Amino acid sequence: ATRPHAECLVPERREELTTEGGLDVAGQHNVLKPFVAKLGDAGIRVSLFIAADPRQIEMAAKLQAPVIEIHTGAWCDAVVDGHAAKAEAEWQRIAAGARLAKQAGLEVHAGHGLDYATAETIAALPEISELNIGYFMIGEALFVGLGETVRQMRAAMDRGRKTPESAA
Repeated sequence: ATRPHAECLVPERREELTTEGGLDVAGQHNVLKPFVAKLGDAGIRVSLFIAADPRQIEMAAKLQAPVIEIHTGAWCDAVVDGHAAKAEAEWQRIAAGARLAKQAGLEVHAGHGLDYATAETIAALPEISELNIGYFMIGEALFVGLGETVRQMRAAMDRGRKTPESAA
């Protein structure tokens, strides 16, 4: 009787405290296809949480999932750890994946490990229409309150939207 507006399919292993990677849409397309179809038939917008990998993006489009969420965890970890070369490589992969997904007709979201700085950077990608940042925001809210956290995150995202992608 109650149906969500949207559903994001996310891989999880029992040992994980949080998701550590994206769905293997290319390798599991036969398993995922009936779930994507059933949710879509019920009027639920389906999102697939995947790596910014061309194979995964192309298969998500073939499965007719209208939305993907690009896993940003490896990029965020590299940024936080100060691994500039790895961060740059991951960033280029995310940017290219977002462009490919948009060209394939997919709505593009991104999330995992984002904080104020990385949210500001990724908001500069015009293909990204939604960021998922709940974990960071709730943790930050413990120190400064939820209202202030939301205001600061919104300001970071607004600054990012004003920045050309090439400067990101």
